[in-house]
Amino acid sequence: MTERILITGAAGRIGGWLRPLLARPGRTLRLLDIAPIPERNDDAEIIVDSFLDPAVMDKACAGVDAVLHLGGLPGEGPWEQLAMANVEGTRQVLEAVVRQGVPRAVLASSIHAAGFWTRDDIGPDGFLPADVPTRPDTLYGVSKAAVEALGSLYHSRYGIDVSCLRIGAFRPEPAAPTDLSVWISCEDGARLVEACLAVEPAGYRVLWGVSANTRRWFSLAEGAAIGYRPEDDAELFAADIPYADTDVSHPALFRVGGNFCSIRLGEER
Repeated sequence: MTERILITGAAGRIGGWLRPLLARPGRTLRLLDIAPIPERNDDAEIIVDSFLDPAVMDKACAGVDAVLHLGGLPGEGPWEQLAMANVEGTRQVLEAVVRQGVPRAVLASSIHAAGFWTRDDIGPDGFLPADVPTRPDTLYGVSKAAVEALGSLYHSRYGIDVSCLRIGAFRPEPAAPTDLSVWISCEDGARLVEACLAVEPAGYRVLWGVSANTRRWFSLAEGAAIGYRPEDDAELFAADIPYADTDVSHPALFRVGGNFCSIRLGEER
C-alpha cells in the first residue's frame, strides 16, 4: 500500500532540501506551495496554491497518511504577516487534517519559540530539555510558539499525533559560530521527520531539531525516545568557521535564540 505524505511549503528552503531525502519507493509525496515547485518529480503530486484556503487544504489532505507542515514565513517581520502565515495558516492546516481524518502532523516550529532560555537553564545532564516552555525571542518566535500551542490543542481535542520540531540552523553545512551548537544537517532533518512519521502510539511531543553536535547544549533524549538517531556533527566544519572559538558567554552563544534576542521587533530579517 502506498504511503502518501503532504508537504506544505514544499518550494521553500527546507522543503527543497527535504523533498529528495523523503522520497522513497512505496511513498508518494504530495507537494503544496503557493510558489511553483522548482524541479518536477514525476512521482510527486503537485498543488500550487495557498494553505490558507480551506478548500485547497481539503483537497491537499484528502487521502494522505501524514502532513509535514513547513509552510509559513521563516523569519522576523510584521506581526500581521506572521500571524496570518504562521498562526492562521497552521490552524487552517490542522482544521483540514481533522476534516479529512489525517492521523499525523509534523509541524515546523523553531528554536526561536524558546529563544530566551540560556545556558544557565540547562538540566543536570548538561542539556536543555526539548519541552521547556516557550520563551520567544521575537514576534516570529511568538508565531512559532503559537504553532506549538495549536498542535497541542488539536492533539488533545482530536487525538492527532503531533510532533513540533524546534528547528535550529537547517542547512547543508554550518556557517557561523552559533551554528556549531544548533546546526541540523539536511540528512538529520530527514531522519528526524522519518522518526516522527513512524512513532506509535499517537501523542504530542516537542523536539529539538539539531544534529549530534559536539558543542550542542540541547537534549536529544526526547528525539531518541521516538527513534531519532542523528549522525552529523557541526564540529567537522569548525576549522573553516571564523570566530569558532568565541567564548560561550557571548550573548549570541549564551541564549538559545542568539542574536534574535536583540534584533528590532517586527522588522523583516
